Amino acid sequence: MSRVAALYPNDTVTLREVGLRDGLQLVKTWPSTAAKRDWITREYDAGVRRFEVGSFLPAARFPQFADVGALIEQIDGLEGASSAALALNERGASDALETPLDEIVCVVSATEEHSQANARRSRADAVELIRTVVRLRDESANRPIVNAGIAMAFGCSIAGAVDPAEVLRLAEACLEAGADIVGIADTVGYAGPKQVGDLSAAMAKLCGGRAFIVHLHDTRGMGIANASAALDAGARVLDGSLGGLGGCPFAPGATGNVVFEDLVYLCETKGMRTGIDIERLTAVREILQSEMPGEHLYGSLVRAGPPPNLAWRP
Repeated sequence: MSRVAALYPNDTVTLREVGLRDGLQLVKTWPSTAAKRDWITREYDAGVRRFEVGSFLPAARFPQFADVGALIEQIDGLEGASSAALALNERGASDALETPLDEIVCVVSATEEHSQANARRSRADAVELIRTVVRLRDESANRPIVNAGIAMAFGCSIAGAVDPAEVLRLAEACLEAGADIVGIADTVGYAGPKQVGDLSAAMAKLCGGRAFIVHLHDTRGMGIANASAALDAGARVLDGSLGGLGGCPFAPGATGNVVFEDLVYLCETKGMRTGIDIERLTAVREILQSEMPGEHLYGSLVRAGPPPNLAWRP
């Protein structure tokens, strides 16, 4: 079995917790390293196994990610768990390869306008960076998988409409550049279920038997409906963030991710077992409430609680 298939088997649903990375991009305050460690430990005990824990960016500009290496080390010691982190340039990728990281995340924007605003490079250069990251990975002692995420895949707050055919072309280019897995992101929450279902079905066809990732935002209240449509169209790897934290600093109007807790509930009600204990997961929100009292947390499940006669349990 390949390392990609081991992390993301295409015959079962896998949920990636991106709260420690995407969730902390726009916040004014963030948890201490000790609190982050507790966040990871408690989610792991609840059954979460895939964590995106930060970005390899200059600590002076993004101090909330200064401890990314320590979190990667922690996850490396948790049986069955894996870590992912963002690298926006060659320096970041080199730094990532000095750690026991399991997955390097690169970003390719669906529009030139967002690519320049987000990374100050063209889309062609972003694809070329993936090729460079793959080469560096192949030359390193550590061999994480390379994940290419396509931002603004359903519409861009800077450029407007995005042609799905262009997203598929970029996804294919990323795979040809050596990416092990690709993903599509509704970075600013423009899409509805039909758009997500159609593009997810096309991605499933493009990727064949390989998994692909769907990253959704709940900006306009469509997050869970869109996640359901993605699952129905063949997606098996979805991102979510504890409490619905998140958003892109270079994408006007990009509010939080799909609420991770609600995403778990969706999957379980669809008969897709996640192995995650919802009650234990929602209790982890206590850390965010204590460490980030000024940040608004989202979620429907936490307000009403799981049905008392819930038939399934992890």
